[in-house]
Amino acid sequence: MKNFKAISLMAALAMTVGLSQKAHAYGTGLSSFPIEVETKLISAEFTGITSTGGGIGMQARYTQKLSEKGTIDAGLGISGGERSARLFAGYDFEIFPDYANQPRTSIKAFLENSKEFNARRNILGLAPTISKGFSFWGKEAFPYISIPYGISLDGSSNSYKTTISANLGISGVIPADVGPDKQLTANAEAIVGLKDSFSGVFFGVAYPIE
Repeated sequence: MKNFKAISLMAALAMTVGLSQKAHAYGTGLSSFPIEVETKLISAEFTGITSTGGGIGMQARYTQKLSEKGTIDAGLGISGGERSARLFAGYDFEIFPDYANQPRTSIKAFLENSKEFNARRNILGLAPTISKGFSFWGKEAFPYISIPYGISLDGSSNSYKTTISANLGISGVIPADVGPDKQLTANAEAIVGLKDSFSGVFFGVAYPIE
């Protein structure tokens, strides 16, 4: 039932993406971070695109752990430059857990849509992701690397191309008093454009919701 709900949500988001005129997904987010099942997070993220036509901006992201294996996220944002707005959705499926010396391995399916340099683009892709928990100065944090590979469809020229980037980041809990049984989670990420993609840096803070 939970997998059916995830598929239904992804289908609805895909329809939304198809209708959007200005949208693009940025960053891996917290989909690889270990949270309990049914946990829901709302993130506020700073975005900074350093490639040509880039700019700084903000985006909001919703993340929910659906099951022991599956996590969804979705969001939208705005920024300056030629990539002025975006909409995104993703589903991360865990293949191997973070256990002993074994890193967590997952694959994330994602949908993106953007208005870039006066061209509308829809991107459908997969992102293999590896993460591992480590202790830093007595606090546990989770570095990760993801390699998103997508097919970008250009609506204005009816053409397509492949996109590849490398996303390197780290996530962890912030030691802040935000109420009983609640905690803030932060992540920082750098994206390196490898093929027909962009480079940038991202910082986010997430708060749990009921």
